[in-house]
Amino acid sequence: MANEVQILTVSELTKEIRRTLEESFEQVSVIGEISNFKSHISGHWYFSLKDSDAVISCTMWKGFNQYVFFTPQDGMKIIVNGKLTVYPPRGSYQLDIRSMKPAGLGELQEAFEKLKKKLEAEGLFDEKFKKPIPSYPQKIGVVTAIDGAAFKDLISVAERRFPLVEIVIAPARVQGSGAAESIVNGIRLLNQYPGINVIIVARGGGSIEDLWAFNEEIVARAVFKSKIPIISGVGHEVDFTIADYVADLRAPTPSVAMEIATPDISDIENFIVEFLSSSSANIEEMVESKKEDVAAFYSSYGFRIPLDILSRKSQQVDLSLNKIIQSIEKFSMIYDKRISLLAKSLDAFDIQRVLKRGFVLVRQNSKFVTRAVDFNTEEKAMLKFYDGEISTH
Repeated sequence: MANEVQILTVSELTKEIRRTLEESFEQVSVIGEISNFKSHISGHWYFSLKDSDAVISCTMWKGFNQYVFFTPQDGMKIIVNGKLTVYPPRGSYQLDIRSMKPAGLGELQEAFEKLKKKLEAEGLFDEKFKKPIPSYPQKIGVVTAIDGAAFKDLISVAERRFPLVEIVIAPARVQGSGAAESIVNGIRLLNQYPGINVIIVARGGGSIEDLWAFNEEIVARAVFKSKIPIISGVGHEVDFTIADYVADLRAPTPSVAMEIATPDISDIENFIVEFLSSSSANIEEMVESKKEDVAAFYSSYGFRIPLDILSRKSQQVDLSLNKIIQSIEKFSMIYDKRISLLAKSLDAFDIQRVLKRGFVLVRQNSKFVTRAVDFNTEEKAMLKFYDGEISTH
């Protein structure tokens, strides 16, 4: 029938609306204020964009939001580019965002002040949490872009001032999307590296957008949680970032940061020379002073008394030694006489002397025969003379 009304399913109607909207609003730019911002675990962003009279839902997929150099915050005014589309399950339209930027520098400055007040209220800027910077570091960790001018300046200053120091680099993105996460990772890695004494987080100068990674909350908290003291050297002297307030020490430039972190080797050499010179002079002066003291003590009455006592005791020792020697000589003569008498007695009883006078020793069965009655005529006997022995049969 010509007048029959076409009946569509809900899905078919939604598809038609979606096609119409996407063809009509394929590329739009919208300005508005962020509300209900949520960063999903998947990496996608979901939020609303509003003004005084209307609200529109927005989605920004991970593949696009990774190029946004700042972290969106509720209340921030932004400009987005994307297309209008429909979310079929709810039948609602939304902005599918491809790019995002602050509506002006005022938005970034406002976000900066808001975060600064928040962290200050939490105590992250308090002096009581600032860690001291070591005077003579052996290892310095550096978080910066290795292809930037700041890195070259840091190395140049270290080589000139303190070439003995070891530099450990944690390369990081310092600008644009993902820079904040890269800086946080560099700080974490250096905290795990053994022997790091101080960390320098550095970047050359730039606009507020260029330096924004150092204004991110995750960077501020990573600096505060670092167990190793951190020196911030970001931008030029007039540039201040949130990281500067949280760091243990702020340097106006990367070069100054390295100058603060390292001693000047010429100062050390001069100190050593002066120390050796002054020490030698002090030692010589001390020795001369002590020599005079020793001489005075040695010639004093207190020292003379011990010497007199020692002399008297020495004489007593000599007298005692003489008495001992005389006693030994006396006893030696007495015992010499006794030994002579004993020697003569032994000579008198010497068997050889007896045999030499004509006596004979008679032995039978391994025994000496001293009586005639004990002699056995039937047995063999051994007769011992002075000049030999004879056996009887």
